[in-house]
Amino acid sequence: MGTVRVFKHHIHTVFLWLAFVEFLLFLVSVYLGAYFRFEGSAVIAEESIGPILPRALIFAIVMVLSMSAMGLYQPHTREGSSGVVIRTLGAFLFMGLAISVIFYLFPDLLLGRGALALSLIVAFLLTSLSRLFFEKVVDQGRLQRRVLVFGAGRQANDVLNQLRRRSDRRGFKFVGFAHVEGENDLVDSSQVIHLTGSLLSYARAHEVDEILVAVDDRRRGLPINDLLACKLGGVDVLDIVQFFERETGRIMLSFVTPGWMVFSDGFQFGAFRHLSKRTFDLLASFFLLMATWPMMMLTVIAIWLEEGFGSPLVYRQKRVGLNGKEFNVLKFRSMRVDAERDGKAVWAKENDDRVTKVGRIIRQCRVDELPQIINVLAGDMAFVGPRPERPQFVNQLSRRIPHYAARHQVKPGIAGWAQLCYPYGASEKDAEQKLQFDLYYVKNHSMFLDFLILVQTVEVVLFRKGAR
Repeated sequence: MGTVRVFKHHIHTVFLWLAFVEFLLFLVSVYLGAYFRFEGSAVIAEESIGPILPRALIFAIVMVLSMSAMGLYQPHTREGSSGVVIRTLGAFLFMGLAISVIFYLFPDLLLGRGALALSLIVAFLLTSLSRLFFEKVVDQGRLQRRVLVFGAGRQANDVLNQLRRRSDRRGFKFVGFAHVEGENDLVDSSQVIHLTGSLLSYARAHEVDEILVAVDDRRRGLPINDLLACKLGGVDVLDIVQFFERETGRIMLSFVTPGWMVFSDGFQFGAFRHLSKRTFDLLASFFLLMATWPMMMLTVIAIWLEEGFGSPLVYRQKRVGLNGKEFNVLKFRSMRVDAERDGKAVWAKENDDRVTKVGRIIRQCRVDELPQIINVLAGDMAFVGPRPERPQFVNQLSRRIPHYAARHQVKPGIAGWAQLCYPYGASEKDAEQKLQFDLYYVKNHSMFLDFLILVQTVEVVLFRKGAR
């Protein structure tokens, strides 16, 4: 199971195919729904509701986006079959709401309640069958890339520890770990391979697709000629940073060097990207404001009911933005007014007793973040980007975590790649883990990745991932 890069973002091929197959199934579902609704007559169906194809295309597009929003095209989902069923039901519910809004705005595209209901039933049955088939075949060896790790020391052992779960290895299978002369083996001896012939001959004999170079000290004599022979022989050769970037969507700090960052692709900030992102931010902020202003008004009323009319609604807090410039982030107040009496910045913790009753609810639903729309309109933030951090924490983390300042090369955002991939961070260790995902975004950011993050943020809100 390989990957393809779409606007620099890595997507697993098998999930791309799954989305395409299900898109076709959703198209077929509308035709079958109309067929059953109008007694098996396509002519009557088209006379009653109009051309089916445009309606089927809208249905299929919205359905695929809904499935993506529920995380059903992500390779590292760890839920079992019950979790997939719950997410699928959530996708159909979300799709039903979205398609109803579309039909309300564009009545000429109305499918009809009977045909829509039958289309949803058929789509659910076909999707269930496709998912059963997918789960049966995706983990078979024939669909996985066979990876030989060149090295069995510290770096190789880190690879095993970082990718220890089955869900982390859905796209590949480790053939073994090749012993390197002069390196202490830390990998379990049952997985260590002592090569007797050439690296290329072993790769061909064992149908190796990729060689992952995980040597602790390359200065001791990396077999460049052997690796080059493998590369020319059709076997891909990757370094450890490339491999983790592709498989996990993060840049592994422990393996990154300044030289790698200088010569790697990405980290590009052109005028067109700046203009397109600003346009995207303004449009997205406008539509989000139109969609959520009733919820914001309810939040205002709820805060006043709990703490009294006239109590502070929004608080301003210094955060670090683009190029290290400080700005005031806006949030609905979710903590007591005296949450930080001495003025010292404190990490939020689970079941924080400073959080009010209303605050706990709006934090879980991420409603407390909505005033940041004003920050986006003002140009201090983007709609998508790394979450802005407080200056006190930035100063502390910049001294202790390498490359931390690189996250400030793009505007901070309301939604972000790290928020999708890592739970709520409330410690220095969490900040280091989240930085790896932030660096991936800084390196590979594009309009396409921004759109994917926004779609998948629905899953974060609905399943309360990382809320605290």
